[in-house]
Formats: sequence, structure tokens, C-alpha cells
Amino acid sequence: MPDVVISDASCLIILDKINKIEILSDLYQNIITTPEVAKEFGKSLPTWITLRESSDKNYQKVLEVSIDPGEASAIALSLNYSEPLLLLDDLKARKMAKKLGLVFTGTLGILVKAKKLGVISELKPVIDLIRNTDFRISELLVDEILKEVGE
Repeated sequence: MPDVVISDASCLIILDKINKIEILSDLYQNIITTPEVAKEFGKSLPTWITLRESSDKNYQKVLEVSIDPGEASAIALSLNYSEPLLLLDDLKARKMAKKLGLVFTGTLGILVKAKKLGVISELKPVIDLIRNTDFRISELLVDEILKEVGE
């Protein structure tokens, strides 16, 4: 398990929209995010999420040329830790994280882990809830994920 998990807004927003944000606290002990992400989230964060700022604001500004401020702040903050897990859904941000050698997962990866660890009993109903939001998921990806977890 990673020492620290740093979340971007997308994972928080989508899990909150479907009333499943507690899955994060069930899976991970130490979840942090940035003030920029908290602003994007748009409401009070759960008490189990800690706010921290990146120590390198200049690097964060450089990242903001390519990705949004929340994602840039989360990636910049992750560079303050030796082996963080970054929670990102945005493709551009994931490509940036990969270039920087960071380990990341997204909302669907979180849900697969939750299913495998028994945090949720079924994945398909949760995916159905997500599909009723503005989060886009391809049918092929859904089929692959459900097959992976035996549903």
C-alpha cells in the first residue's frame, strides 16, 4: 500500500456524485489533496482528506501550461513524496504523470480494487451509477473491467 495517496478532483467528484466517496477512506489510510483540487471539488471535503500545498509552486505553474491547475497541483505535490499513488482520470494528466514516472490509477481502478478487496460486493451497479453522470466510459472498457472482477 502506498504511504500517501494524492487525489485530483475528478475521482472525488465522481465518487461523491454517486454517494460512494467513502470507498476512498475504506481503501487508503492517508489521502491528501491540494487547495486547488478542493476548490474544483466545490464543497467541503470529508474530514479524512488532508489539504497540502506543493513545495514547488514554480514547477506547478509549468505544469499548468499543459494541464488544469488541480491536476498540476496534485502532480506537483506528488513529487514531494517518495512513492505516492496519484488518483487521476484526465488522459493528459495521466500522460504527464507517466512521463514523470509517477504511479497512478483512476476512478475505475479504485473501484476494481474495492471489488477485489471486498469493499464493495458488486461493481456493475456502481458502474451503472457512474454511467448516469457525465463521466464517459466506453462499453469495451466496462466489459473488460467486469470480466476482470468476475462479473
